[in-house]
Amino acid sequence: MWNGRVLTLPVKLTFRSSSQNKTHLVSLTASFTITEEEKTKISYSHAVHASGFFTAFFVSLVLTCAVFFIVYRTQILKWSFCSKSQEIQHELSQNHKLEHSQFNSGDLFSEDIIVNDQIIDILSFEGSGNTLQALEDLEIANLTRADADLEAYRMQICKEVIAMMMKNMVLSHSLFPHVEKRMSSIFKKQFLAVEKEIQEEYERKVVALTAECSLEARKKMEAQHQKARNANEEAEELMKKINEKPAVEFRSLLDRLHRLEQDHLKRFLLVKQEEYFAKAYRQLAVTQRKELHNIFFTQIRNATFKGELKLEAAKNLVEDYSKIQGDIEELMDFLQASKKYHLNRRFAYREYLISKIRLRDSQASALINAAATQISSLINKMERAGHLPGSHLGVLLDRAETEINSVKQKFDHDLKQEKQKLRQKLVTKRRREVLQKKEHWKEQLSLGDPFKTTKEVTHYLSCWKNLLSDHAIEYEELTEKLDNEASEELKELLLSLTEKTIEELRRVQYGVFVQELVKLSVPKMFLLETVEEHKKEMVVKHEQFEREEYENSTAAEELLQLTRQKLSQELETSLLEQKKFRSWEQSVFMQLLSLPLSLSEEELLRMRQELHCCFSQIDSSLAWSKIRARALLQTFEMDRRDTELLKVDQNLAVTNKQHSKMNKTGSRNRSKIDILKKSLQDKIFIYEDSVKDENLNKVKYELLLEKERQQHDLENNLGEYIAALAFQKTVKKFKMLELYTAVTNVQALLFEQLSTSKILSKLECIQILEAHNPEIEELDRKLEYEMLQKESAQQQQQQQHLMGRQRWTTDGLGLSSEAVETSADRQLTVLLRQAMNKCRQLINLHQQSLRDEQWNCAVLEDLLENIEMDAFLALYSQELRLAGYLAKLTRVPMEVLHRILNLLLPSSSQSEVLSVLDSIRKYSDGVVESDSNADESGSCKKRKNQELWQALENKVRQDLINRSLEKIPSLNKRKDSLIKKKQLALFEKAGFIHLGCSLTHPPMEQSDPPVPLSTATAEAIELVDTGEKVVLFRESSDPILSLHNSPRKKKKNFLNSKKAARTSMDF
Repeated sequence: MWNGRVLTLPVKLTFRSSSQNKTHLVSLTASFTITEEEKTKISYSHAVHASGFFTAFFVSLVLTCAVFFIVYRTQILKWSFCSKSQEIQHELSQNHKLEHSQFNSGDLFSEDIIVNDQIIDILSFEGSGNTLQALEDLEIANLTRADADLEAYRMQICKEVIAMMMKNMVLSHSLFPHVEKRMSSIFKKQFLAVEKEIQEEYERKVVALTAECSLEARKKMEAQHQKARNANEEAEELMKKINEKPAVEFRSLLDRLHRLEQDHLKRFLLVKQEEYFAKAYRQLAVTQRKELHNIFFTQIRNATFKGELKLEAAKNLVEDYSKIQGDIEELMDFLQASKKYHLNRRFAYREYLISKIRLRDSQASALINAAATQISSLINKMERAGHLPGSHLGVLLDRAETEINSVKQKFDHDLKQEKQKLRQKLVTKRRREVLQKKEHWKEQLSLGDPFKTTKEVTHYLSCWKNLLSDHAIEYEELTEKLDNEASEELKELLLSLTEKTIEELRRVQYGVFVQELVKLSVPKMFLLETVEEHKKEMVVKHEQFEREEYENSTAAEELLQLTRQKLSQELETSLLEQKKFRSWEQSVFMQLLSLPLSLSEEELLRMRQELHCCFSQIDSSLAWSKIRARALLQTFEMDRRDTELLKVDQNLAVTNKQHSKMNKTGSRNRSKIDILKKSLQDKIFIYEDSVKDENLNKVKYELLLEKERQQHDLENNLGEYIAALAFQKTVKKFKMLELYTAVTNVQALLFEQLSTSKILSKLECIQILEAHNPEIEELDRKLEYEMLQKESAQQQQQQQHLMGRQRWTTDGLGLSSEAVETSADRQLTVLLRQAMNKCRQLINLHQQSLRDEQWNCAVLEDLLENIEMDAFLALYSQELRLAGYLAKLTRVPMEVLHRILNLLLPSSSQSEVLSVLDSIRKYSDGVVESDSNADESGSCKKRKNQELWQALENKVRQDLINRSLEKIPSLNKRKDSLIKKKQLALFEKAGFIHLGCSLTHPPMEQSDPPVPLSTATAEAIELVDTGEKVVLFRESSDPILSLHNSPRKKKKNFLNSKKAARTSMDF
C-alpha cells in the first residue's frame, strides 16, 4: 500500500472491431493511475453534455421540419382539395356567393396555383424516366381538385335552387312570407351544420387513414429491408469464395434488384394510399348530398304536418324539386364530362410537349458528343497518318478527355442554373396571366350579373352552364398557351447553351489541340483539311437533326390531333351513357310506381327522398375512376410479378440441386455465381418489363363490373326500402287479424261453454248473433259507400288527366305562326321540324301525367286500406264487446281468459295480450277475478266450474297441438327428400341380406308426403355387418294432400265473409 501516494503506470490497450470482411486491431498507450483514496470522484464535463444536447436537439428539429415539409408538399400535390384555398374568394353577387370550407374548397374561378406550377418543374427538371410518371401524378392532382370544385358547385347550386323555389312559392301565394323566411333560416343553419360535420369527419378520416397507411408502409418496408439484408448476407458469404470481378458484377445486380423492389413497393403503397383517401372523400361527398336531400324533405314534411304548407302545394313542390334535381344532375354530368375532356386534352398536349423536349435533349446531347468525339478523332487520325509519335498519343488523349469533361460539366452546371432562373420567370408570368384572366372575368360579371336578376330556375342553371363552360374553355386555352411558351423558352435556352458548348469544344479543338499538334510537327495543311471535314460533318448532323425534328414533330402533331378527335368522341359517348343512366333512374322510379303499392302521401315523399339519395351518386367521379384504375393495375402487375418471380425461384432451386453434385468446390462456386447472376437478371427483367395489355384489359373489365355492381346495389337498396314499407304494413295487418281471430275464437269457446253448461239454449245463442248482425251490416254499408266515393273521385282525376293529355297533344302539335305564314309546299317541313322540337317536351308531359296517375292510384289504395282498417277496428271493437258480454254470462275468470289468450296469441307480447284482456274486462263488468269469493255452500259448483275451465283450457291447448302436428308432415317432407338418396343404398343392402323383408314398392322414387306415425306400421331390420337398425314405415294407402298449387280465389270483403261465417255456424 501507498499511503497518500499516486502510482502512474503505462498501459497498452488493444481494441478489436469486427466487420463482415475482416478484423481490425487498434492499439494505443494510456496512463493508468492508482491512488489510496477509497472514494472515487468522477468529474463530468458539462460542456460536452450541453453541446451534445444542443446538437441532438438541432438535428432532431431539422429532421422534423424536413419531414413536415415533405408531407406538406406531398399533400399539396396529391390532396389539394383538402388544403385551405389561398386565393381570395370571388363573390358572384351580394346574395349569391360560394361558401368556403375545406371539404368543399371550390372557387368559381380557382385553380390550385401550386399544383399548376408543377408542370414547370416537370418540363424543366424531371429525368426522362420520371417525366410521364410525374405528369400522371399531376393529372391525378388536377382531377382531384376538379372533383372538389364540382362538388362545391353542386352544393351551392342545390342550396340556391331551394331558396329560389321557396321564394317562388311565396310569389304563387302557396306559402306565407314569414313561413318562407323561417324555413330559409332553418335551411341555412342546417346546411352549415352539415358542412361543418362533414368537414370534421373528413379531418378525422384523414388522421386515421394517415396513421393506418404509415403503419402499413413501415411494416412492409421493414420486411423488404430485412429481405434485402438477408440476401446481402448470403451474397457476402458467397463472394468470399470467388474472384473479385464476378463478385462485383453480382453485387451490382443485387443492389439494382433491391432498388427496383423498393421502388415498386413504394409506388404500390403510394397508389393504395391515394385509393384510401379518394374513397373516403367520395363517401363523404355522397353523404353530404344525401343529407341535403334529407334536410329538404324533412322540412317539407314538418311544414305539412304543422299546416303551414298545404298537401297539394307540398306535392307540387316535391314534384318541381325532383324535376329540378334531374336538371341539376344533367348539368353536373355535362360539367364533369366537359372537365374530364379539358383535363385529358391538357394531358395529351403536355405529353406532346414532353416528347418534343425529349427529342431536343437527345439531339443536344448527340451534337455535344459529336463535337467532343471530333477532338479525339483528330488526334487518332494524326497518329494513324504517322504525323504524331506514339509516345504523345496517350498524353494528348488524356488531356482531351479532361478538357471535354470540363466543358460538359460547365454545360450541365450552366443549364441547371439557367433553368432555375427561367423557372422563376415562367412561374411569375403564369401567375400574373392567370390573375389577369380572373380580373377580366370579374369585370365581365360586374357589368351584368345574371344571378341577381333571374327568378327562373331553368335560366339560373343555364347561366351556370354557360359561365362555367366559357371559363373552362378560356382557362384551357390560356394553360395551353402558357405551357407552349414555357416549352419554347426551354427550347431557346437549350439551343443557346448547346451552341455555346459546341463553340467551346471547337475552341478547345482549334485553339488548344491544333496548336499543340502543330508544335509536334504535324503538317498544318493536313490539320486544316481534317478540321474542315469536321465542320462539314457538324453541318450534316445539324441538317439531319432538323429533318428528324420536323418529321417527329409532324408525326406528334398528327397523333395529337387524333387524340383530340378521340377525346371529343369520348365526350359525346360519356354524355350519352350518363343520359342512359338517368333514363334508367326514371324507369326504375316508374316501375316502382307501377307496383301494386298502397302508400300514403308521406310514405311517397319518403320514397322520393330515398330515390334521390340513391340516385344522387351515379355520377362518374373524375379522380376516383382514375385512381381506382391505377390501384387495380398495380395489383394485377404485382400478382403477375409475384407469379413470374416464383417461377424463377423454382427454376433456381432445381438448377442449384443439379449443380450441387459437382465434385470441385471452385467450379461449383463459379457455376453457382453464374446461376445466381442469371436469376438476378431474370428478376430485373421482370421488374423492368412494361405493363401487359392483358392487365389493362382486366382493369377496364373490372371497372365495368364495379359500375354494374353499383347500379344493382342502388336498385337493391331502393327495393329493400320499398319492401320494408310493404312489410311493415303487412305486419300491422297480420297483427290486427291475429287479434281479431283470437277474439272470435274466444267467442266460439264461450258460446260452446254456454251451450254445454245449459246457461243458454241454442235459440238464445242464435238470437245474440242475430242481434249482432245489424251492426256488421251497417259497417258494411258505410264501408262500401266510402269506397265508392273514393273510387269515383279517382275516376274523375283520371278523366282530368286524359283531358290534359289531349290538350297537351293539341297544343304541342298545332301549327305555329311560322307554319301558317309559310307557303303551302313548305308547311309540312316546318310542321315536322316543330314537332321534332316539341317531341321531348310531350314525352316529359306524358311521363309526368303517368307518374301523377300512378301516384294517385297508390294514394287511393292506401286510403281504401285505411277505410277498411277503420271499419275493421270498429268491427273488432264490437267483437270485443260481444266477447265481454259472453264472458259476463259465463262468469269466466280473467285468469283463465289470460291463459287462453296466451295460447291463442303465441307471437304477441304480453302488453298486447293484456290490452285485449283489459278490453274484454271493460265490456264484462261484474265478472269475478277468481273463484275464491264463492261461499261455502257452493264449493261443489266451484269445483265443477274449475273443472270446466280447466277442460276448456286443455281443449284449446290440445287443438293447437293437433294443428301443429298436422303441419309436421309437410315440414318433414323436405328433410325426408334430402336423405332419401343417402338411404337408398342402405335399403338395397338390407334387402339383399334379408330377402324376406324386401320392399313391396320403391318408396325412394316417390315424392309423396309422409303420413302420421299413428297410421303406419313399423318394421325393424338389423344389419349384420354394421350392427345398425333400419326402421321401415309402411302405409297401405297414401293420403292425397291438396296443400299446394291451390287456385287463387277472388278477394272478398271481410265483412261479408264474417256474415257468412255467422250464418253457417254450427253449435
